[in-house]
Amino acid sequence: MYKYYGLAAIVVLLDQWTKWLIVKNMELGEQIMVWDPWFAILSHRNRGAAWGMLQGQMWIFTIVTLVVIGGIIYYFHKEAKHKPLFAVSLMILLGGALGNFIDRIFRGEVVDFIDVLIPIINYDFPIFNIADAALTISVIMIILVLLKEERENKKKVK
Repeated sequence: MYKYYGLAAIVVLLDQWTKWLIVKNMELGEQIMVWDPWFAILSHRNRGAAWGMLQGQMWIFTIVTLVVIGGIIYYFHKEAKHKPLFAVSLMILLGGALGNFIDRIFRGEVVDFIDVLIPIINYDFPIFNIADAALTISVIMIILVLLKEERENKKKVK
């Protein structure tokens, strides 16, 4: 089971490395168009949660993140045995949670830089980072795993 922790470490390392590159090489607010007009790298900081909610409420994020990390580790050891996809999902979730937590602890803010634009409907998606992407992907994976398990359990009952 412990081999899965390496996946969480990879997510954290990739997240922190990309954020370090942004902080070191770009001015705050600087933008580099990668795929005009759809995708850009934009040096941005967030002192809140997703979409900038709860700006400056570090104590809330610290408590919630510690509880979430504890819950992920507990659930991983309790429920993910013999469920590789579920274990992977939880470790990606852990990596994402740790990535942004490290930013909040050491920088006092989260470094965001992925800017997705949808010109067809004139929408600029909220700027995010690797940790945010890992959190979103892992939650989708967990939902799919749970739906699959529920379907398999219904078949067993019949």
